[in-house]
Amino acid sequence: MKNPEEVAKRLFGQPYEKLDAAARNVAKHIANRTHLARNINLGDGSQPSFGLRAADAVASFGGSWTFVGLFAGTMLLWVVVNAYLLSHLGKTFDPYPYILLNLFLSMLAAIQAPIILMSQNRQTEKDRIASEHDYEVNLKAELEIMLLHEKIDLLRDKQWEELIEIQREQLRQLSLLTGKPAAPP
Repeated sequence: MKNPEEVAKRLFGQPYEKLDAAARNVAKHIANRTHLARNINLGDGSQPSFGLRAADAVASFGGSWTFVGLFAGTMLLWVVVNAYLLSHLGKTFDPYPYILLNLFLSMLAAIQAPIILMSQNRQTEKDRIASEHDYEVNLKAELEIMLLHEKIDLLRDKQWEELIEIQREQLRQLSLLTGKPAAPP
């Protein structure tokens, strides 16, 4: 099988033009006897934009224990400083219920959420590409296994025919030796 059209007809049972993009790609690789697997983590060689890299960094840091620890420490420090100022000076820069702290937390959440969503969208796209690639590799492997089964079946059938022919020859020679006609197999 040297052309993708023949592969499509034989393995997919459809004309090459009616196959989806993944199946056409697999048919080409089977016809050319080339490998399909590749490291998709290397990407296409293009560098993501500064904004995408920044979004990945923010999402990575925002989802870490370091961030949780710093965040909890900052809030605790805020409360302790306000309590200290209240007990020693009788006045704080952000009295309880910490309206200024709530404002800063809201602003942080308002900025951090879309940045994390950008990073998640980028990761989702990477995962989609990886799953499409996995599908193509699995499809090619399945079809190659089918081809191997066909070859093994052909070899087995050929061996049976050869064994039957050998048996016929042995029976013929036995009949010549014994002088009795051989029974047809």
